[in-house]
Amino acid sequence: MSVLILCHFALALFAAPLARRWGTRAFLVLALPPAAAAVWALTRWSTTAAGGTDTTEWRWLPAYHVDWALRLDALAELMVLLAAGVGTLVLVYCASYFDDRSRQLGRFAGNLLAFAGAMLGLVLADDLVLLYIFWELTTVFSYLLIGQTSDHKRNRRSALQALTVTALGGLTMLVGFLLLGHEAGTYRISVILADPPPPSAALSAAVVLILVGALSKSAIWPFSLWLPNAMAAPTPVSAYLHAAAMVKAGVYLVARLAPAFAEITPWRPLLLVLGSLTMLLGGWRALRMNDLKLVLAYGTVSQLGFLTVLAGAGGHDTGLAATAMILGHALFKAPLFLVTGIVDHATGTRDLRKLSGLGRRLPAVCAVAVLAGASMAALPPLLGFAAKEAAFQTLLDGSTGDRWALAAAVAGSALTTAYTLRYLWGAFARKPGVPDTGAHPVPAAFLAPPAVLALACLVLGPGAPWLQDLLGAYAAQFPAPGHPYHLALWHGAGLALGLSAAAWAGGVLLFLASGPVLRVGHALALRSADRVFGGMLLALERTALQCTGLVQRGSLPAYLVTTMSVVLAGQIAVLVVDEPWTGTPAPRLWDHPTQAGVALLTCAVALLCLGVRRRMKAVVLAGLTGYGTALLFVAQGAPDLALTQFCVETVSMIVYVLVLRRMPVYFEENFSRWRRLMRMPVALAGGAAVAVVLWIMAGHRRAESAGAAMVEETAHHGLKDVVATILVDLRAWDTMGESAVLAAAAVGVTSLIYLHRRTDAAEQPVLPLPGDHPHAALRTGDQPHTAPRTAWQASRYESAGLPSGDEGAPERTWLAASATLAPERRSLVLEVVARLIFHPVLVLSVYLLLCAENLPGGGFVAGLTAGVAFIARYLAGGRHELADAVRFKAGLFTGLGLFLSTATALGGLGEGTVLHGWTWHGHLPLWGDAHLSTAVLFDCGVYLLVLGVVLDIVRALGARIDRQIERAAPRPEEGRA
Repeated sequence: MSVLILCHFALALFAAPLARRWGTRAFLVLALPPAAAAVWALTRWSTTAAGGTDTTEWRWLPAYHVDWALRLDALAELMVLLAAGVGTLVLVYCASYFDDRSRQLGRFAGNLLAFAGAMLGLVLADDLVLLYIFWELTTVFSYLLIGQTSDHKRNRRSALQALTVTALGGLTMLVGFLLLGHEAGTYRISVILADPPPPSAALSAAVVLILVGALSKSAIWPFSLWLPNAMAAPTPVSAYLHAAAMVKAGVYLVARLAPAFAEITPWRPLLLVLGSLTMLLGGWRALRMNDLKLVLAYGTVSQLGFLTVLAGAGGHDTGLAATAMILGHALFKAPLFLVTGIVDHATGTRDLRKLSGLGRRLPAVCAVAVLAGASMAALPPLLGFAAKEAAFQTLLDGSTGDRWALAAAVAGSALTTAYTLRYLWGAFARKPGVPDTGAHPVPAAFLAPPAVLALACLVLGPGAPWLQDLLGAYAAQFPAPGHPYHLALWHGAGLALGLSAAAWAGGVLLFLASGPVLRVGHALALRSADRVFGGMLLALERTALQCTGLVQRGSLPAYLVTTMSVVLAGQIAVLVVDEPWTGTPAPRLWDHPTQAGVALLTCAVALLCLGVRRRMKAVVLAGLTGYGTALLFVAQGAPDLALTQFCVETVSMIVYVLVLRRMPVYFEENFSRWRRLMRMPVALAGGAAVAVVLWIMAGHRRAESAGAAMVEETAHHGLKDVVATILVDLRAWDTMGESAVLAAAAVGVTSLIYLHRRTDAAEQPVLPLPGDHPHAALRTGDQPHTAPRTAWQASRYESAGLPSGDEGAPERTWLAASATLAPERRSLVLEVVARLIFHPVLVLSVYLLLCAENLPGGGFVAGLTAGVAFIARYLAGGRHELADAVRFKAGLFTGLGLFLSTATALGGLGEGTVLHGWTWHGHLPLWGDAHLSTAVLFDCGVYLLVLGVVLDIVRALGARIDRQIERAAPRPEEGRA
């Protein structure tokens, strides 16, 4: 079973190259997986008909009790035959429906085959979570198929509407699944059905939530609006998804759960009422449509309501009738959709008001349509008649509530007969005053798929007893009555046959009175559900805009106050209601008086931040609080955390300073004193709340600390640095995810700065001359030079009395590009210090990288340390100095680091962790004994990533802003003028 499902998705990946190579003949190859699934299901017929099952199980997420569990029983057998069998014929039909010039043919073929695989997984799933995954896959693929022609607004809107309705229903259903799994203690469907949980309020809520998902998928009112609009999809999609597969998923789920939950309130009332209402509304609306596909679409809505009534009734006989009707509906509705596609291809229209005399021009097509239509109208000796008779008789034998459903079913059947006649008359009859419609001949291969399905209706009508064993195996899950119903074409004259005759007569009368029916329909027409849906979306959008305009005022302090107030209110509410401090031991304020002193100083600096008006002063005070926290880490014996905190605070303060160059000295917002006094308590209370919550959480710890196990695991491998080992081995996947987030954040920040390009132009700097404007030397590119390289630069040197060649170049300074800075921006002390510490700091960063297994360090802090070295050169020599120090783009370091970390982590999957992946021991010259493991490689990737991020941010917020300042400064000639 798993192989069959995976084959659908695997071959779908090759649909595009197959379509490019073979054109529409690729559909014949893509039909092989569903054909194989159908053949396999037929070989299991006798097993499932006898009540047996085939199962596949793989422990997927054992901690959450979620398994890859597949199960083939009688109901799944029926649905597999429909999904795979009809899917095979539809793919064969596509080979004639499309031509080789069709746009995006490969994408459509791949999506259709992938949908077939998802549908196959849905009906075979024996785990609620697995069922939900396949459920949402069908939603996604149906969205792609409906929106295949995305350049048409109608297709885009219809696809989005179907996705919105069914996805929201699916999410609601997921909540119901989780509640049901919690109540039952398992997510295994077969186990839940064998031993359902006792009735409770939670179980009733779960049932309602699950039914919302099922009803939205099967287009039951009030969720029925999306299905008619989905007819914007190509006809093969309508025939497969909206007749035989996707829309049956909700009915299938109802039928699957009915044996265990039909007696749970409000299962039966909800399904019987909504199903009956949908049956009548859909059938009535079909009588007013002029598009053949829309007639069938609203007819499908009506039939789905009928199926929901039968499946939701929850009895032995109604279950038998429901499965027979599911089969019959797929076999007559799918060929009618396919015939509609043939008519559209042959004539170029689906408007029944323009079609005339087509029955004589296309007699074979007409015969197939009449055969399928007669089965839909439940005429003997077709399968539709046998299924409809079973439905009427089982509802007659049911409870009083079923009698009301029976009345709705008879009225719905009359409507079915009426819109069936309307379809056949509109498509093939000769109409007075309408010229005969021209049509080109239909190839036999084009007509074969709908003909096979229509003939199946004819064969299975008299052969209905052949289905008794399989469908009866599903019905056996319900308590059997004293005289159970048996499928047969003829049960003799009785009340059920009389009701069928009344439905036929009523349908014929409705068809003959089409004029008055249309006038009454227009007079009673209410606002369409589609317009209501559009109005709701528009109202939601307007409400969102109003809320956004009300809340998003552009004030960061206001946002912070709002966020902290909400968090604070929630924390206070929990503390007041639950009183979690009860039983919490008194906190230990410090282990050493040094910690208390550092903490008090840190708090004092934090309090000083409240009254600061200068931006630079606020940054310095905020940085001091970070340094104070790092000192607490040192006093507590956490050197790794302290080292990282020091580096982070240093880089952060430098970045803040770079940004503040383009911002006013003072905070621009002028708040009154009372507003400032109101915000200070919020800030202080927020910090106090966080401290109290942390104290309570630490005091309420009952389980053993996870740190002990990590320390033991680290020591087991001969390592001492627990923090570094956690980051690169025990929790390496977390580190890899965080690294990806860091890289994405850096790309986002720099993209906001570099609107057009990420690298500066390769302009050449001009050395400052006496009398130049202070910023004149800073107008050009990244690569520093000590001699003029252009005619303009040479003329400037000659006019200043300097030679223009290399012999007149000034002596090299401490930093290569320091001469490009204006004199007032240079600091000889800073240049000397930057030159002296640059290489030692880089060596220190490599040392911190390589010693992380047994000493404080690691890739993150090492990358920050290396970044500090390059920042020092930038601060001393400017952007040209940074460009001279780093000849490669920062993105190269970021990408290489992310690639190295990801590749190392993936390579260690075979051994369970990154550290165990690979280890080398040896002797290196000048180094001595050494070893290299995948954990070190992983840390090297983190090192490169962090270094690239720092360089990217410095270039964006430093060098780029430098260029903006230089361009904004007036030229010397402008000043002289």
